[in-house]
Amino acid sequence: MKSVQVTGPGINAWVEVPEPTAGPNDVLLRIRACGICGSDAFYSHNGGIPPRMGATPLGHEPAAEVVAIGTKVTEIAVGDHVVIDTMRFSDGLLGSGGAQGALSPLVVVKDFEPGKQLRVIPSDIPWHVAALNEPMAVAHHAVNRSSAQAGDKVVVFGAGPIGLGALLSLKSKGVAHVILVDIVGKRLEKALQIGADAVINSAEEDVAARLIELHGGQPDALGRGTRAGSDIYIDAAGAPSVIQTALQSAKHRAVLTIPAVHKSPVPIDFGDILMTEVDIRMSMGYPTEIFEVTDAIIASPEKYALIVSDILPYERAIEALELAQIPGAAEKVVVTFD
Repeated sequence: MKSVQVTGPGINAWVEVPEPTAGPNDVLLRIRACGICGSDAFYSHNGGIPPRMGATPLGHEPAAEVVAIGTKVTEIAVGDHVVIDTMRFSDGLLGSGGAQGALSPLVVVKDFEPGKQLRVIPSDIPWHVAALNEPMAVAHHAVNRSSAQAGDKVVVFGAGPIGLGALLSLKSKGVAHVILVDIVGKRLEKALQIGADAVINSAEEDVAARLIELHGGQPDALGRGTRAGSDIYIDAAGAPSVIQTALQSAKHRAVLTIPAVHKSPVPIDFGDILMTEVDIRMSMGYPTEIFEVTDAIIASPEKYALIVSDILPYERAIEALELAQIPGAAEKVVVTFD
């Protein structure tokens, strides 16, 4: 079968690989959809992931159908629709440096354990929506790291897939007010469709001033000025200006959670923020959240469907990877299989 792999720095290519089969303890999956992640571009740019440099299978946002099970496998059946924990494969991370990637027609879950690698979903959930399970778990983990709760006022920077996923997760927790900040008008329009209480276009508006208008203000610790009443800031954009804006606006003991990947060092004046006692938290992956978010997708697939901007067939998978790398060309690209 053909698989999409990184074969060198900046090179994604079709590679012929053997079709996997299911052993006694394994589950064979037919991939039905796979999202394109920003990290796929990172893997491609670097020429792969150690130790598989130059031969890295891509695809770690899959949804699939069970097509064969081993003789010792229980609690799952042929024909089941599933979402996948790509971090729980025994042969390495699926699509992130392991032996397999989900931009392939077939993937085998070796040493299957019920409740560990797979979660069965209703068959009426569209494949391209089910493929959002992995990135939405990343967003949900960021929200969990922020300790957001009912009544909080939250600011999310970046209205891309992770920012929109965070919005949906925040709303599920009953937060009082969520503001989405971005520089792209159509992203902000989508955020309002999905449920944002307000949006700020940071290319046109003074973010700090608008936050005070929307979330109220309070004096800083020395009474020298007014800071926004926002309780939590989530950086889903990865721009240095976001960190600067959040820290300059943060009230006493506000929380800044960062799931975004920053490609360059970001300077922080710790002396300037010392008296705010701001809590800075990093967020990576989804230690426990991969199947927590599945219930939300099952409950509101139409809301999550709004996050997907482009759907391309598998034969155009390399084009899909290229499209996802062009700033402003696409918000969330998903590849679907026949």
